This record gives sequence, C-alpha cells and structure tokens, in this order.
Amino acid sequence: MGFKENLRDEINYQGLLVKEVAAKAGLASNALSNYLRENSSIPAADIAVKIAAALGVSVEYLVTGKNPASSEKSKPVKSYSAEIRHIADNLEKMNPKELNLVSVLVKEIVKDIK
Repeated sequence: MGFKENLRDEINYQGLLVKEVAAKAGLASNALSNYLRENSSIPAADIAVKIAAALGVSVEYLVTGKNPASSEKSKPVKSYSAEIRHIADNLEKMNPKELNLVSVLVKEIVKDIK
C-alpha cells in the first residue's frame, strides 16, 4: 500500500474525519482530501510531517505502512494494518471465554492454511 491508502486506513482506524485531521495538521480540508484521491501524489516532506504528527504516527509509517526500526536493538518493530489493529482492539474487549473461542478458531484456520 502507498501513502494515500495508509493515510486513509489510519484516519479510519482512529475514527476521525478528514476535516479533523486537517485541522490538527494545520491544513485546509480540501488539501488533505487531495492526498486521498485516486491519482494523488505524496505530499511534500513538511506537509507529511504535519499529517503524521496530527495522527500520532511516523511519516515512514504513512509512506511504507511500517514502523521505523526500534532504536534499542535496531530490530524492526512489527507493524499491523488498520484492519488487524481493529481486530486486536475488539479482542481486548472480550472476556476470557470469548478469547478462548477465538483462539481455537484461529488455530484451526491457520492449521488449514499451512
């Protein structure tokens, strides 16, 4: 995925409106909307930094979909798509019995994939 897809996913994941992100970044709503259009380009670095800061993510994440390397061990930090994070958010709301059922289901699905 590219910048516009990662930007759109992050905005949706955080449950924000484009105009809210634009306001946080100090941009006009239509300017941010332009970066979400089909044939859009990646914004200039200074604009990308403002958008990333407004969303609380790195520019690298918006461009590549991956988090920057961890400074501790220079080992890449595992990053997940907005869809996976949404699933994880829902898992955190489940009680132990529900989590166990989901765990069994996932193990069976993964077993069939291998």
